[in-house]
Amino acid sequence: MAITVNIYYSGINGSAREFAKEMVSGGIVADIRAEDGNLRYEYFFPMEDEETVLLIDSWKDQASIDAHHASPMMGKIMELREKYNLHMRVERYRSDEDGVPAADKAFIRE
Repeated sequence: MAITVNIYYSGINGSAREFAKEMVSGGIVADIRAEDGNLRYEYFFPMEDEETVLLIDSWKDQASIDAHHASPMMGKIMELREKYNLHMRVERYRSDEDGVPAADKAFIRE
């Protein structure tokens, strides 16, 4: 059962977007995506809140998240969070092993 964590990074004067840009340009995102158990690591920018960045971070299981948290990557991320003075709000979800219910599939266009 996959675990997805939505992390909302908020700052001021564009700092959250600068954080995300540095995460990508510095190769940290590529390194995280290469970690065993990482399923997704993507940044999104809410249209109505220019001071927030959403990270969708998905992992195979809790053991994969624990290994990530123990990796050198976390030190780099924490340094950048401090550099850009970001605050966070976190939501955590577990995937539904049954997938999308049949009743909902009628509303999905693939």
